[in-house]
Amino acid sequence: MKYIFETRMQVRDYECDIQGIVNNANYVHYLEHTRHCFLKSRNMSFAEMHSRGIDAVVARMSLQYKVPLRCDDEFISRLNIKKDGIRYVFYQDIYRAADNQLCLRSTVELVSLVNGKLAATSEYDELFKDII
Repeated sequence: MKYIFETRMQVRDYECDIQGIVNNANYVHYLEHTRHCFLKSRNMSFAEMHSRGIDAVVARMSLQYKVPLRCDDEFISRLNIKKDGIRYVFYQDIYRAADNQLCLRSTVELVSLVNGKLAATSEYDELFKDII
């Protein structure tokens, strides 16, 4: 897959379960943090959009766990995006940095709420116009 953005992170000890691997719920945090970093790289923030009454919310998420991350592993979270109707579909994958092993493959679908109602947003369309 071709990626348009990536960020590096490191597993913290409290993110691991008794088996010594990252608890599955923490991957959702990694994915969300990556999307936030991606927006910041485009000079936009979720907080700024929220203050304007525009909220991007997760409508659907599909996660495929491949190889577990462990404490202190450094990893690379990568993404691509496309638009499908009013949905923004993020293809997000996580790779262990040491060997580039795919750890997680995901698809995250977001929709926009404008003043609490489902709606298309020209702001996000404009923000992503060069990539979708």
